[in-house]
Amino acid sequence: MNIHQVVPDVIDVAPTNTISIQYDSGVSVAEGNELTPTQVQNQPIKVEWPVEEGALYTLCLTDPDAPSRADPTLREVHHWLVVNIPGTNISRGEVLTAYIGSGPPQGTGLHRYIYLAYKQPGKLSCDEPHVSNRSRENRMMQSIRKFAEKYHLGQPIAGNLYQAQYDDYVPKLHAQLSG
Repeated sequence: MNIHQVVPDVIDVAPTNTISIQYDSGVSVAEGNELTPTQVQNQPIKVEWPVEEGALYTLCLTDPDAPSRADPTLREVHHWLVVNIPGTNISRGEVLTAYIGSGPPQGTGLHRYIYLAYKQPGKLSCDEPHVSNRSRENRMMQSIRKFAEKYHLGQPIAGNLYQAQYDDYVPKLHAQLSG
């Protein structure tokens, strides 16, 4: 994660564990590999990291490169945020920000899409709005670092990232987010 400047752009300390992420398109996330928005348009079919029995976790997917890596004035855009996940059973967690795939605007180059998992100190009671996968509201300028501080999550225990740039799926995602 360090070679992609995730530290210090998004977090203070690189996690020691890796999140394993697989999509229904057949691709996997692998420490900064380039995937297309078309390949990652659906929520992953598998997301795993090392867990402790009985512990709850927070999972985030964030893009710090909005509108571009050279000009990140909207840093960060949250693409997925789920809290109170028992182990890695994401379907049993509380979705604060529903999953959307990558949607980097045309001509903005590669964006980093960073997965982070945090071990929670206990069950969280969050006052953040719940964001649907049809809305842009409350996605931009959302720092996972500040969220982690607010809820005493400490540093992430696991992470991974991929990079993506514009492809033909992006206009479809942007239309969906206008709904």
